[in-house]
Amino acid sequence: METLTLKLNPGQDLLQSLHQLAVEQQLKGFVLGVVGDLSEACFQCPGQPQPTRMQGVLEVITLNGTVSPDGVHLHLSLSDGACQVWGGHLEPGSTVLKGVQLLLGLSGLPDQNPSPQERIELAVLPGCPWCHRARQLLDRQNIPHNIISVDSDHVFATCFERSGLRLFPQIFLNGDYFGDYSALLQLHQNGQIDALR
Repeated sequence: METLTLKLNPGQDLLQSLHQLAVEQQLKGFVLGVVGDLSEACFQCPGQPQPTRMQGVLEVITLNGTVSPDGVHLHLSLSDGACQVWGGHLEPGSTVLKGVQLLLGLSGLPDQNPSPQERIELAVLPGCPWCHRARQLLDRQNIPHNIISVDSDHVFATCFERSGLRLFPQIFLNGDYFGDYSALLQLHQNGQIDALR
């Protein structure tokens, strides 16, 4: 995984700036870290008909979610001057005060040709027995593969964006979703697992 550091300047819209960057550079990834402040914040609270809008010196505490040319899906939490914490789904209208610095984790970079080691990716949940079996099967058949350990919300969101599924393991072939453990086992039982090399 590659990373990208990004600084947003006073007056920039947090959501729109990230989406514009993703479109211009064809970037896909997720937010790994953030520090900074906002002069205005706009976020959708659960169950509320309209977004919540705030003004003042608002310290950004967390920013989680995914960034891609197709859209930006981020959840924000922030603190006001009384140290009260607010948060919800980030909406347009959140304006940078002095600055916001972000660290993005990037996946699916343009013009990236996977090497043989990257042809198969296996996304696994720690402690998942089906994930363990899939890994063992690939190891026994000497199929080169990379392991994606789904040990954070960020990694989970990235896998969900790629596959549209919440179940694991998830197997990706040349960057595209291939299937789960049953698909891998079926390929092995049919004597076709070498096609993954």
